[in-house]
Amino acid sequence: MKKTISVLLVAVLLFSLAACGSASQTQPASQQTQESVAETAHPEPAADAGTEQQTAADAEASEKSGSNILVLYFSRTGEQYNVGVIEKGNTAIVAEMIGEATGADLYEILPADDHYPMTYKELTDVALQEQRDGARPAYAGELPAFESYDTIFIGAPVWWGDWPMILYTVFESTPLSGKTLIPFSTHAGSGLSGFDRSLAAAYPDCTVAKGLAIAGTDAQNNPDKVQTSVANWLSELGF
Repeated sequence: MKKTISVLLVAVLLFSLAACGSASQTQPASQQTQESVAETAHPEPAADAGTEQQTAADAEASEKSGSNILVLYFSRTGEQYNVGVIEKGNTAIVAEMIGEATGADLYEILPADDHYPMTYKELTDVALQEQRDGARPAYAGELPAFESYDTIFIGAPVWWGDWPMILYTVFESTPLSGKTLIPFSTHAGSGLSGFDRSLAAAYPDCTVAKGLAIAGTDAQNNPDKVQTSVANWLSELGF
């Protein structure tokens, strides 16, 4: 009887050990299956070379889009000396050429009260009277944020051997310390007419570079000549 009981106990013990062994082998396989499913459901995103290249290109384009050069100018249409009635001002034409060649931003100074005549003789009379009065005509709107620019081209037609008085309104209300200023003029025979010297006097803390003078007749009638003059001048300045 005792022998029979012993045999039964040994059999039960062997069955229990076998069951435990089977359970311990099955559990890791189950865990491995769950982890494989999790990896499939939430895979790591593969690196997209095309997307990375596009992102880099966008960043580079963004950096280049902000210019540190400004072309600030005043120009007139209507009847002008020896060219008749014009639809685009002489100075505006030169300003756009400079902007295209340098990638600069452009800003046209406009009078708040545009009382200037559209006929040449009357315009020169008004310009002379403003000069005699030391007038400071107001400009329209707000000027650009000059702190964003290192180099500023400043252009205008020559009025009675000087800047138009509205430019002095800008000079006297706009601090530009430390900038590089580059004058340019359009004229009927008077050249740069001291634009560089008066600019240096208005801004003694700035660097005033070599200016450019373009005849108004060339601006209207000989754009290729003006384009060449602008390109040569900019090359001398290091642009």
